[in-house]
Amino acid sequence: MEQTHELSERKLTILKAIIQNYLETGEPVGSRTLSKYTDLNLSSATIRNEMSDLEDLGYIIQPHTSAGRIPSDQGYRLYVDLLMEEKEQELGEMRDVMLEKADKLDKMLKQAAKTLAVNTNYATMISAPMNNRNTLKFIQLSQVDESQMVAVIVMGGNVIKNKMIDVEEELGNETLLKLNLLLNNTLNGMSIEAINLGLIARLKEQAGIHSKVVGDVLDAVAEAIHIEDDMEIYTSGATNIFKYPELRDNQSAEEIINAFEEKQQLAELVTEALASEEHNGIQVYIGEETPVKTMKDCSVVTATYELGEGMKGTIGIIGPKRMDYEHVMKSLKTLQSELDAIFYKDNNRKRE
Repeated sequence: MEQTHELSERKLTILKAIIQNYLETGEPVGSRTLSKYTDLNLSSATIRNEMSDLEDLGYIIQPHTSAGRIPSDQGYRLYVDLLMEEKEQELGEMRDVMLEKADKLDKMLKQAAKTLAVNTNYATMISAPMNNRNTLKFIQLSQVDESQMVAVIVMGGNVIKNKMIDVEEELGNETLLKLNLLLNNTLNGMSIEAINLGLIARLKEQAGIHSKVVGDVLDAVAEAIHIEDDMEIYTSGATNIFKYPELRDNQSAEEIINAFEEKQQLAELVTEALASEEHNGIQVYIGEETPVKTMKDCSVVTATYELGEGMKGTIGIIGPKRMDYEHVMKSLKTLQSELDAIFYKDNNRKRE
């Protein structure tokens, strides 16, 4: 990266334009072509002078007798280094923002579950939002030591997952750079369902002697993209169940309390709610209709909230079959709207 100090911002912009144009067309790039780039706003004469300097510095070359120029290996190297530097900076900023948001969201959802339980006098649960689009945005491989590397995987909704991967040898910066480019150029924007055996075989073939590393990375991606079994669920008001004789006087109360403590059955309820066609509406399960069999003597009302880019979670209220449905639905709608509003408020603030 020491080379970048000898290039002005204008030269860097022109070099990037040459490389991007050449990558798109495969044809040598001339000053007249570059002058049409709206971002440059430079005359052909100025561009020719800058291109001449870039050629003298070894970043571009003139093939045969063509009037155009193409990138040299040195030009490609600078372009790729800058690209990866930008991505790493973007990833770092994204991680900081997401960690801050995650902490705020954690506190907010805990308080929301508690408030909902107090307002309704029923048991409540809220699942933390999960990525429901299962798309891949970016992968960054970095060596930790000679036997391990870390894959930072960014998914739809800017969900960030870190996966440690064992390696048999130290890969080196050059190899990691090539693998990062190979994986990102191929997988960016893809869903896990689209990463089929044919695509995996092609990636491994392109990776050559590092095919095993690529296979291990793809396994890590698949693991990260799938919805985790240990989804975060916030609960409150489980003891409200004892307020209702029809639930308190039999085994139901104990089973419901256990379900709230273990949360595995609540996770099944969340999965059912998110998979429903009425994914943004309110769903009411009465008695035997509920996916949670230990709640067959209850009514369960759920609503799905969305925080954008496929990030969805479930709000649930559990009470007796004689619950105040109108009040419960109104409370759910209010909380659903408040969560949506918080997301759009944050997004609008970010745009400003």
